[in-house]
Amino acid sequence: METNQFGNKGWTPDRIENLKGKIYILTGTTSGTGFAAAKILLSKGAKVVMLNRNPKKAEDTIKTLKQEVGSHIDVLALKMDLAVQASVKKAAEQVLKTVPQIDALICNAAIAQVPKQKLTVDGWESQMGTNHFGNFTFQALLFPLIEKSKGRIVTVGSMGYNLGIKTIQFDDLNWDKNYSPNGIYSQSKLAQIMCVYELQDRLKQAGKSDVKAYACHPGASKTSLIKTSGSLMTRFVWQLMKLSPLVQSAEKGAYPQLMCATESNLDQSGFYGPTKRMNTVGPVGEHKLEPHAKDKVVAKKLWELSEKETGIKWNI
Repeated sequence: METNQFGNKGWTPDRIENLKGKIYILTGTTSGTGFAAAKILLSKGAKVVMLNRNPKKAEDTIKTLKQEVGSHIDVLALKMDLAVQASVKKAAEQVLKTVPQIDALICNAAIAQVPKQKLTVDGWESQMGTNHFGNFTFQALLFPLIEKSKGRIVTVGSMGYNLGIKTIQFDDLNWDKNYSPNGIYSQSKLAQIMCVYELQDRLKQAGKSDVKAYACHPGASKTSLIKTSGSLMTRFVWQLMKLSPLVQSAEKGAYPQLMCATESNLDQSGFYGPTKRMNTVGPVGEHKLEPHAKDKVVAKKLWELSEKETGIKWNI
């Protein structure tokens, strides 16, 4: 049994000190774990810049947050659709114009289980294009300011990384031959997680120890992710699961990303999330990451391919 470095209860937001003067960039905040994370950061005094694809929902979210945390909160909403590279570039530009520093960028937004193959405007399969390429570009563009701020990049992955093929399908990245809603979701999450550890290696090589990169996942939490993009059957199964003890609150689902964004001296080589019942629920801490997610040869190839596909070079 792995022992939890934060004790039997695991990591909780009680450990977060006053965050006044800190600035967090957070994607996907109109519901679920993203909303819960924004609320906790704001309640600790941080400034939060939220990025969402639906401005109306973002506006409503700000109203709710003001009601629940207080009208004094420092929160700003910007529009970004991770599935559209032009939108990601524009949003990154706005963030850089708006904030003087980034203490942590938390990449929480994702889509899941898209029933039929769909391509983004940039020509990628939608889950790979949104979850992986969208985040890859956004992180790269904000990296110079994160570096200047000695900040962090937190990637919210999923245990789904381990449910599909155990490598990246380079010869058919859009899954034209064997499209599977779950298979490609797993693939997109594996790609996201691999890039965290590849980024760590690149930072180390460049002697840039000031920037930290973390990978975590929310476990099974009550969010609208599958409700919004899954097929009817998937949604039905998920509704049943929600009633079972295998699922925790969205607030608890937010703990891993909050920990990775705020906890001092957290080991970057770890993978963080709930530690019980196949990592679906329970105390938050470090737990096992399957070795294929740190396959150096595949990760390096994926990184180089991602720079070529997006046309975005990281300035490391």
